[in-house]
Formats: sequence, structure tokens, C-alpha cells
Amino acid sequence: MSAAYDDVVVQIAEYAAHPERIESELALRTAHLSFLDATACAFLGLADAECRRTAEPLFPTAAPHPSRVLATGYATDPVQAAFSTGTLIRWLDFNDTWLALEWGHPSDNLAAILPLADHLAQRARATGGTPPTVRDVLVAMIQAHEIQGVLALGTALNRHGLDHVAYVRIASTAVATRLLGGSEEDMRRALGHAWVDGGALRTYRHTPNVTWRKSWAAGDAASRAVRLAYLALRGAESPRTPLTAKGWGFQDSLLGGHQVTLPQPLASYVMENVLLKPWFPAEYHGQTAVEAAFRLAPAVGDRVTEIDRIEIRTHEAAVRIIDKTGPLANPADRDHCLQYMVAIALLHGRLDEEHYTDEAATDPRVDALRERMIVTEDPEYSRAYLDPAERAVANALRITFSDGTDTGWQEIRIPIGHPRRRPEAEPLVRDKLRRGLGSALPDERAELVAERLADRDALLDTPADDLLDLLVVP
Repeated sequence: MSAAYDDVVVQIAEYAAHPERIESELALRTAHLSFLDATACAFLGLADAECRRTAEPLFPTAAPHPSRVLATGYATDPVQAAFSTGTLIRWLDFNDTWLALEWGHPSDNLAAILPLADHLAQRARATGGTPPTVRDVLVAMIQAHEIQGVLALGTALNRHGLDHVAYVRIASTAVATRLLGGSEEDMRRALGHAWVDGGALRTYRHTPNVTWRKSWAAGDAASRAVRLAYLALRGAESPRTPLTAKGWGFQDSLLGGHQVTLPQPLASYVMENVLLKPWFPAEYHGQTAVEAAFRLAPAVGDRVTEIDRIEIRTHEAAVRIIDKTGPLANPADRDHCLQYMVAIALLHGRLDEEHYTDEAATDPRVDALRERMIVTEDPEYSRAYLDPAERAVANALRITFSDGTDTGWQEIRIPIGHPRRRPEAEPLVRDKLRRGLGSALPDERAELVAERLADRDALLDTPADDLLDLLVVP
């Protein structure tokens, strides 16, 4: 008799198999907002030539009912389309975020969901079936957010040098298999393969090895998930204890024996509480520091050369991820540097994609300010970061001038994309969407598409391929 599947595999498959259980109106409303936000990110990412080169399909394809790639004119197979879509969404580090023991960006999973939904809708039309709708896309997003986010509540991959995109692969595999019509058994087999894939190293997110891979790693994970879903549907046999196998399983091989768990039941908690980045592109642990710097920028004015020191109080995760001194190699390095982001915000009173370019970084004032910054962990901020009742992402700044005067502490505990500041975020997401669409579409069409996407009630029953008709660029 074959061994039983790992309990975590069973729980994820059972949850993914029942999309009808998703009943939270708040989760559905937030999923729509997250979708608009991710769409904006994809369009904005196209402005970067390296992003376009990375996202372009490697080879032409003649696949029937090809998946269209969001924000482009590419049409390819669902596996390649997942990679390309994920690369576009993630490129600017501007999509939604989840912070727990592990960090991540749950809308990365849209990279697997959207191309599959487009492909399946076209196939359904050709065969007389019922195409999946935008509601189906949003429900799949809720499920993928939940799987990735609840895993992150219980296990910190980063503590073992592994990247969070392993959880993207797990979540996307479960949901992709279900979208393709797979049974719970198919999902369990697909998940077995997803876990034994192990995890990518975080090397490419940390000095001195930061590269653009951090912007396509999630697309790579989503693409792998789609491939594994197809393999499972073809009957590929799978390990049943990929996590718990003694000596050779994920837990013993990669986590030093730490047990992977789902610390709370899978429902819709993560989508309801996900963090958005509606205002400016910056690694999330530094969002409130940048906002505090915006508030202090008028006090700096033309006194930049008089600044003696800039103190930053932050939380442990920020110290570990984005506290960087010394040279920064490229834009991917700069948008993960707390000091760089704060310096730009103080100098310009804003922070946009172009501020991470080589041209912007040559401003000698940026490194001069970075050299005057002192970053320290505030234990209270670290506690509040992990408190499920608070989920703060706190930072505080104080600027002291050479004459001994200072600005006083500017503290912000809750970023603007937090659920407690959601009303402030919603109009910013819509502005971000218009800006993204306007970067690739004629003004009249961009406004029309923005209006169509913003009307959630009308959008929900739209077939997925009709949605992609709106979002491709000739």
C-alpha cells in the first residue's frame, strides 16, 4: 500500500478543490483591487528595456488557443505566458505584498492564473463549453493568496537562505491544476512535484549579487507551476511525502528539520489583509520610511549640505533585507536599499521608477546623504511587525543639521497600502492603473479600459478572453 500524502499537501489540495467555498465579499473586492494594481505594474514595467527583453517569448509558438501576455502583443503557450506575465507584474517591485515570518508578493500567482484562464476561455468557445470569467480569475487569486500567505505565517524560508518564490510555485500549482479541471488527487500529485523542486536561493536579492533575477524569479516559479499542473493531468506519478521524508524531504534537506505547517485554516484571510503599493515603487519594509521622508522633505529644502545625520529607526526584517551601505550595482539593488530610497524621497519629495536608473544614481547628493544615515532596529517595531492584530511596518526618521537643530522624529507605523488605510489606497490604485495604461495605449483607449476594469460588478461575468482583449497591446 502506498504511503499517505503529507498532511500539508492534503490540506492545500482539499482547499483548492472547492472554490465555491469562497464567499467573502471583502476578499472579492480586495482581489479586484489587487488585479487592477498588478495590471498597472505590468504596463509600467514595459517601460524598461531589460524587462521587455526578459519577458519576450523565446520562440514563436503555434499552440492552439494561445495565451495572450498581459500588456503586450505576445501570444504563446500557457507555460511561457506565465513566465512573461510574471516578469512584467513583478519587474518594478510594485505589486501587492504579504509580510509574515516569510515575505512575498501574492499577486505573483496571477502569472499562472491569467494566461490559463485566457487559454481555457478560448478553448471553451471553440468546443461549445462555458469560458471562465473574471470572477473565476479573482476567486483563483483569493485561493493562491491564501495558500502562499498562510504558509508564510508558519515557515520562514529566508532564515534558511531560500527565496519566497517557492511558495508562489506551491500556490500556483494547486490553483492551476484546479483551473485545468484536475481532481484533488491530481492536485496532490502536482503539489508533490512542486515541493520536491526545493527552493531558489535568495542570493540574487542580496549584496553583492543583486540582479534582475529578483524581478523574474516569480514568473519562473509560476511557469514551473503551470508545467507541473499539466504533467499531473497526464498522470505523472509523484512523491507522497515530499515534505516529511526522513533525510531527503524538504524539511530535513532544506529547513534543518523545521516542520512546515498551515498554522490556521485556509479561507480568505490573506486577500482580506494583503498590503498594496499604490503610491510609489519601493521594497515594502521601507514604505513608511519613504512616506516619512516625503513629510520631512520640505524641512530639508535647500539645507541638504547642512545635514549632519539622518537617523532611521526600523524593524528587524528591514535591517536584514534593505539596510545597505557601499556601492549599489544596478536598479534592482537600489530599490532594495533603505538608505537610497530615503535619500531620493528627501531630495525630490517623490519616488518613481526613473529614480532607480543609473542616471538618477549619479547625483552626488544621494550617496552623500546615504553616508550620513544611521539605521537601528527598534524592538517595539519588530514586535508590532509580527503581531497579527497590528501587522505594523513601522519606520521613524529624524534629521539633525550641523547647527544642532533637528526635525524631531517623524514616525509612521502603518503604510498606505495596509488594510487600515485601504480607503486612501483605492483612488491611488486607480490612478496607478491609468498611468500604466496610458504608457502603452492611446489616451482615449486607456481611459475606456480603465473605466471598464474599475466597474467590478460589470466585470465579474466577463469571459476571461474578453478581458485579455482589453489588455493586449498590438
